[in-house]
Amino acid sequence: MQLIRKRAYARAGLVGNPSDGYHGKTISHIVRNFAATVVLYEWEDLEIIPSQEDHSRFESMEDLVRDVELHGYYGGVRLVKATIKRFFEYCEGRHELDRRNFSIRYESDIPRLVGLAGSSAIIVATLRALMEFYQVEIPKQVQPSLALSVERDELGIAAGLQDRVIQVYEGLVYMDFSPEATTVRDGLECGRYEELDPNWLPPLYIAYREDASEPTERLHNDLQSRFARGEPDVVEAMAHFAHLAESAREALRLGDATELARIINENFDTRRRICELPREHVEMVERAREAGASAKFAGSGGAIVGTYQDQTMFERIEANLKPLQCRVIRPLIL
Repeated sequence: MQLIRKRAYARAGLVGNPSDGYHGKTISHIVRNFAATVVLYEWEDLEIIPSQEDHSRFESMEDLVRDVELHGYYGGVRLVKATIKRFFEYCEGRHELDRRNFSIRYESDIPRLVGLAGSSAIIVATLRALMEFYQVEIPKQVQPSLALSVERDELGIAAGLQDRVIQVYEGLVYMDFSPEATTVRDGLECGRYEELDPNWLPPLYIAYREDASEPTERLHNDLQSRFARGEPDVVEAMAHFAHLAESAREALRLGDATELARIINENFDTRRRICELPREHVEMVERAREAGASAKFAGSGGAIVGTYQDQTMFERIEANLKPLQCRVIRPLIL
């Protein structure tokens, strides 16, 4: 029996986010410390097996409320189901699929709802498994856009391309979503993606807390409406985020860790001026900066990413963030 196992890793937005949904530019890197894994094999029926995150049995109402606060009302089954639907629709008229059915299940150790792209990892891993099972080749540039359509078009979740791009390409990627860089392939809008050398990166850390999570759509739904109304502060901020990504790419090429740290801090400070951010998340950034590190949100909140100089500074970051119940890690990129 053919057993297919595919993974997609967590990611951190290094510079430029959240401008990816607003014709901006970003730089992101993969985080191989955490992954979503999908297992697929031929079966008599098409079967989606729930994971532990999709459980519906609780010890008490308090336990149920806590679970909803941390994880929302839905687990990953809806993501898998929607990915299968979009894959089938994409293949219609392009690829002839055989009539085999399959059983599919997923598991993930990506911390939930802290801005490390756990949902999109499930989608990308599912897409990879389906592509291998049916022997379908989807252009690499198109895969992120197809993955985005699962959440945005099928499930109505506001999001941008950044997470899906880095999870498809992996490594370290500069992304340009400006109108002049955007092309349409297979009916889907795609940006221009430039793979950078991860060895250009200075030492990075990621810190996250699981007790203060916030779904990404809460942030993006608000920003989308403000951007659509032409709110000057938001429009200007998105252009500035894009400029910061360009500057960060140059700092990486030159090996200028000091300039990169400044850009990372400015990225967060700009975001703070246009968004009402959870105090407990802002405190993570502030405490990391007190240790001498640069710091910004890795995604929508709950996790931060930044640069540091040496082991002594890394230990100071750990000590400063420990009272906030944060775990601090060095991201694996290669």
